[in-house]
Amino acid sequence: MSPPVAPEPGRDESLMAAAAVGDESALADLYDRHAGAMLGVALRILKLRQDAEDHVHDVFVEAWQKAADFDMGRGSVRSWLMVRVRSRGVDRLSSLSAARRRGLLGDGEGAPEAEGAPVAPVWDGPDRARARKALDGLPDAQRALVELAYFEGMTCSEMAAHCEIPIGTVKSRLAAAMDKLRDALAVGGRFE
Repeated sequence: MSPPVAPEPGRDESLMAAAAVGDESALADLYDRHAGAMLGVALRILKLRQDAEDHVHDVFVEAWQKAADFDMGRGSVRSWLMVRVRSRGVDRLSSLSAARRRGLLGDGEGAPEAEGAPVAPVWDGPDRARARKALDGLPDAQRALVELAYFEGMTCSEMAAHCEIPIGTVKSRLAAAMDKLRDALAVGGRFE
């Protein structure tokens, strides 16, 4: 996998528009730019590298098929891809777990990533620093929930049980945290 590519304003949107009309090299460029970050999230959710790699591949197939649906007025290409990785990853984890419990799948090839073991950096550069600063600026209770949701792939119900707080509290804290993160990361009214 290639190292992450530094953000270039408008580049991702141009690549997505080209992919929407069938330009395979544009999709390949998007892969080079975002697959590392996507794999990092997928690994945190799915734990097994093969499952995570398969998942990232499937999300790129979906991105290829639905590139014309991308609306840059609703956020960046990176956000669009990462939302898919996370939401589809949580669904995939449930499906894989059920299949493994029923004996339809083995335990996966290779051992799960060790708890707390470093995963390849999600991304480097100014975006990572901005995101880390924004997360660090959240109150502890909000940051913990954001991390459980996005890095561990937990649902609101799972977070409520894990933290021993009502689900309504989880949802309100997450909503407040997301508002704060949007404000902290917004550049000219858009996410970069």
